[in-house]
Amino acid sequence: MRLHKNLVFTVIDSILAIFNDGEYADKVVARALKKDKRWGSTDRKFVAETIYEIVRWKRLYAEIAEVKDPFTRDDAWRIFAVWAVLRGHKLPDWKYFENTPIRRIKGRFDELSKIRVFRESIPDWMDELGLKELGEKNWTKEIAAQNQQADVILRVNTLKANRKQVHAMLMDLEIETSMPDEYPDALILKERANVFLTDVFKNGYFEVQDASSQLVAPFLEVQPGMRVVDTCAGAGGKTLHIASLMQNKGQIIAMDIYESKQKQLKLRAKRNGAFNIEYRIIEGTKTIKKLHDKADRVLIDAPCSGLGVLKRNPDSKWKLKPEFIDEIRQTQEQILLDYSKILKPGGKMVYATCSILPSENEEQIKKFLASDWGKNFIFIKDQKILASTSAFDGFYMALLERKS
Repeated sequence: MRLHKNLVFTVIDSILAIFNDGEYADKVVARALKKDKRWGSTDRKFVAETIYEIVRWKRLYAEIAEVKDPFTRDDAWRIFAVWAVLRGHKLPDWKYFENTPIRRIKGRFDELSKIRVFRESIPDWMDELGLKELGEKNWTKEIAAQNQQADVILRVNTLKANRKQVHAMLMDLEIETSMPDEYPDALILKERANVFLTDVFKNGYFEVQDASSQLVAPFLEVQPGMRVVDTCAGAGGKTLHIASLMQNKGQIIAMDIYESKQKQLKLRAKRNGAFNIEYRIIEGTKTIKKLHDKADRVLIDAPCSGLGVLKRNPDSKWKLKPEFIDEIRQTQEQILLDYSKILKPGGKMVYATCSILPSENEEQIKKFLASDWGKNFIFIKDQKILASTSAFDGFYMALLERKS
């Protein structure tokens, strides 16, 4: 497509907000798409996808453009010119593109593509960590997979309809989806579309949730009538999935430290028709102690590095710091120890992360089971999902049972 100034200006403003001001890409993109009501779907698609692509390939493009952050506005134009040349766009006769070295850009791209940190556009420390934890072969495949654009995946809300019914509803709106056999509640969009504007969404027939994330709630082996505690519920994607698996029977206690997240969950639960959820803010150890030995099932969807969902959150590559990962491992260890006490004898618990690092996953489980309290638990099974083998997000989940 021909490059239009108002669209490109929006992209330039957006990448400066993300790179220099530390704003989150999803929020910047949402704001950008509201800038001009006259934009059609093609314009909106260009703005969103171009912002995400430049964020994803920041290190590579900046190296080719010979600029360093914090970026000036001229630097941002040079980065955009690199993106445009490599994507085969003809550069318009604008002052911003004067003296753009097209042949040099292509030559530098070929050179840098031989070096993994530039080819996959990642910080050196992340590359070193990935190599250490996954090994050269697995890390090389995994980080390449994490740089692919994520599919839009829906989870059908079975409290209201089955998958075939929702597939048909969307088909009536000319939104095509596929139904993967191994993910019974999932619909994968064949082309990106703003599904949030549809009545099918507004009436609670589906949520947007990655296919790997959709495996966590079934892994917990919930049954209608149980008491289930989701200890790190957040905005409640997995809470709502648990509610549908429980057919609205029994009790789900959704806990989080952030009230804003719980407000989001309440709105989503109302839209979903999920009425068996109780909401609790974690205000300290007392909140946890009140639930000791009370739950049939406990889900610990632990805070993590998010290194399994880089394709969905490419700006995380630039926001994450190695010291944060060190801190989050300690948090995970403490959460496992504290929240596992909510489980009653004979009950089952799932520990899950959206990380691909063994130090946040298998090693945390081994450490927990070797602790004095962890000796009260039996390891049943675990599942590690890599983007390079599943084409979806990277995830880990482990199922444990508390001894009777």
